[in-house]
Amino acid sequence: MARRFRSLEFILGAALTLLVVVLALLTPWLFPDGGEAMDLSARLIAPGLNWAHPLGTDPIGRDLLARVVVGARVSLTVGVVSVAGGMVMGTLAGLFAGFYRGIWDMVLMRWADVQLALPFILVAITFTAILGADEWKMIGFMAITQWVQYARLIRSSVLTLREREFVQAAEAIGVRNIAILFRHILPNAIGPVVVLMTLNIANNILLESSLTFLGAGIDPMIPSWGGMLSDGRSYLQTAWWVGVFPGLAIMLTVLGLNLLGDWLRDFLDPNAKATS
Repeated sequence: MARRFRSLEFILGAALTLLVVVLALLTPWLFPDGGEAMDLSARLIAPGLNWAHPLGTDPIGRDLLARVVVGARVSLTVGVVSVAGGMVMGTLAGLFAGFYRGIWDMVLMRWADVQLALPFILVAITFTAILGADEWKMIGFMAITQWVQYARLIRSSVLTLREREFVQAAEAIGVRNIAILFRHILPNAIGPVVVLMTLNIANNILLESSLTFLGAGIDPMIPSWGGMLSDGRSYLQTAWWVGVFPGLAIMLTVLGLNLLGDWLRDFLDPNAKATS
C-alpha cells in the first residue's frame, strides 16, 4: 500500500493538481483585482524584465501571472462543478436503469444512445449562440451532455451486482430497494466513477478552453485560459508569452489530473491489489 503512494505517477499528479487547487483557492487574497488592473505604460513587458510582472504583461498592460492564476479558478470551477452535476445525474439514472430494468432501462438507455450520437462541439456552439456565453450556462450544458458516461458505467456495474449473494440476501430479509441501491450496490460500484470523474475534470477544462478559444465559451470579459490563448494567438511572433503561459497552465493542469486518474484506476483495481 505504501509503495503505491510513493509512485512517481501519484507524486507528480497530486503535486500538480494540489498546486493548481491551492492557487485557485488563494486567488482572492493573492490578486484581489482579479487580474483586471491595466497599465498601458507597461503593455507587453517580456517575462523576467520587471519583478512586478514576473510572467510579463498582455497587450493592455495586465499582469499575466495574475490572469493565469485567476483563470485557474474559472477552469477548475467549470471542470469540477460540471463533472459533479453530470456524475449525480448519471449515477442516479444508471442505478435505477440497472436495478429496475424494464421501461426505466429502455427509455434512459435509448435517450443516452441519441445523446451520444450528437456532435458535442456543434451542439455546444449552437447552445451558446442561442443562450449566450456564460460560466454557469457552460457548466449546466456540460453536466447535461455528460451524464450518459456515468449512467452507462453505473448501469453495467449494477447489472452484475444485483445478482450477487449479498444483494439477494438483503432482498430476502425485506430490505427496501432504495436502501439496497444506496447502501449495498452504490458503494461497490462507485470506484470506476471516481476515476472517470478525475479524467473528465481534465477533459472539461480542455473543452471549456477550446470553446472559449473559438468564441463559444466563457464571456471574454472573464479571465479564462481559453480566452487568454485566443488573445495571444495574434502575438505569437512578437509577444509569445501572452499565449504560451496560459497554454502551459492548461497542459500542466490536465497532465496532473490525468496522472492522478491513472493512479486512481490502478489503486482501485482489485486485480492490481491482489498482485501487489
